[in-house]
Amino acid sequence: MQRVVSVPVLGVLTAIICCFSSERTPNASYTNIIIMLMDDMGWGDLGVFGQPSKETPNLDAMAAQGILFPDFYTANPLCSPSRAALLTGRLPIRNGFYTTNGHARNAYTPQEIVGGISKDEILLPQMLKKKGYVSKIVGKWHLGHRPQYLPLENGFDEWFGAPNCHFGPYNNTVRPNIPVYNNSEMLGRYFEEFKIDKKTGESNLTQMYLEAGLDFISRQAEAKRPFFLYWAADATHYPVYASKRFLGKSQRGRYGDAVMELDYSVGQILTKLQDLGIENNTFVFFTSDNGAALMSGPNEGGSNGPFLCGKETTFEGGMREPAIAWWPGHIRGGTVSLQLANVMDLFTTSLALAGISPPGDRVLDGLDLTPVLFNHSHTLQSRPIFFYRGNELMAVRIGQYKAHFWTWSNSWEEFKQGVNFCPGQEVAGVTTHEQKEHTLQPIIFHLGRDPGEKYPLSVLSKEYQDALNWISTVVQKHKETLVPGMPQLNMCDMAVMNWAPAGCEKLGKCLKVPKSEPWKCEWPH
Repeated sequence: MQRVVSVPVLGVLTAIICCFSSERTPNASYTNIIIMLMDDMGWGDLGVFGQPSKETPNLDAMAAQGILFPDFYTANPLCSPSRAALLTGRLPIRNGFYTTNGHARNAYTPQEIVGGISKDEILLPQMLKKKGYVSKIVGKWHLGHRPQYLPLENGFDEWFGAPNCHFGPYNNTVRPNIPVYNNSEMLGRYFEEFKIDKKTGESNLTQMYLEAGLDFISRQAEAKRPFFLYWAADATHYPVYASKRFLGKSQRGRYGDAVMELDYSVGQILTKLQDLGIENNTFVFFTSDNGAALMSGPNEGGSNGPFLCGKETTFEGGMREPAIAWWPGHIRGGTVSLQLANVMDLFTTSLALAGISPPGDRVLDGLDLTPVLFNHSHTLQSRPIFFYRGNELMAVRIGQYKAHFWTWSNSWEEFKQGVNFCPGQEVAGVTTHEQKEHTLQPIIFHLGRDPGEKYPLSVLSKEYQDALNWISTVVQKHKETLVPGMPQLNMCDMAVMNWAPAGCEKLGKCLKVPKSEPWKCEWPH
């Protein structure tokens, strides 16, 4: 079997690897699950999807050994709702990860958010416990940072990472720096104990996340326990960073450096599985939480390839993601599947692989992709892709047709201040800077002929009418049966920020908590 291209492992990991590289675990009756979720990495950032510099050899090899999904989508064009959808198998409008403070507004979990993942939701690691899985999250959580919302309160057994992205540095009086946790207690804060040099882009965080993931895999393999690793590195989110050995190495600047280190890390994780002899019973899936953040470009943003716009929008560039499934001995390598797939499918598919029935008391939006993974005839399952922005269904894709019922990139106010979600990609009447409703006469594209959403079908054509009738039936049924969840992202309060997380006493890092004065969050996007 072709081995994943990789560089010699980090020196600090030598002891771990020596202990396990010669011990091959026999085939087990369970399936380990690894989901690698990147942050703001675009469809066009991988060599296998045509990125000219070809700086992702490990991901390209992973695709050559597995299945590539060019029609894979997230559930929302922003970090928090998409992550909530992955772990619950449900659209954000159902699981509560949206706001009603403004129409079609993207909302997430900044430090001042009061809410988080609802206790009414069932997360993937909670389900996997039924079969004895040990679960760990490495990296970014982003589903609420108050104690009741953190990973170990929601099914995970271990955590190394942070509740939010690596924003900052802050002065710790108006806004505290974001804590980094080991399980339930903070180890320090970004820009303090966990350094990020914003001037040079240097940080060892991805290296730390790699070490944590490899250590977890080794421990579970030694104990012969089934495991779920949710590896959620965030180096490609602004401000992007990479460790010293990767800085300046990419043809794509600092963002490319971060991609190169993440690619290297993926290679190390797959090689570790092979060295331990557990690759044949470990399912690995690689994807991203939303499209590349074009507003951070060109120096700190990625590429969405041929697709329109990027993060924050419900155009293809905002929600179509790179996606690769890898499982030696089970998945036929070098396969490209044209199945319309979604990040919520990972919830349902993971349960199927673990032999666990999905919860029967709620609507799930994820499909079980195992027929696509294992059926060499690649029979496609018919399904819609819903494009929500906040509380509004903006667009729907069925087959090759995509209908926009609302269009909006970002506001004129933001645009005039230099914030552009579609730089160099303005399409008249489509990338609107006002919220435009098209429900009576949707804008419809054929994505096979026009992946860039530049040429709407003529409303007078038979093709348009046939596509409209097909899509309208699906939308009507969806809206008739939809029961929105209680919105979790409406209220903010300075008092709930990360002033005094658990473990701060031991470190002498506790900060004074201000008076609670809740307000309705404002969401500009």
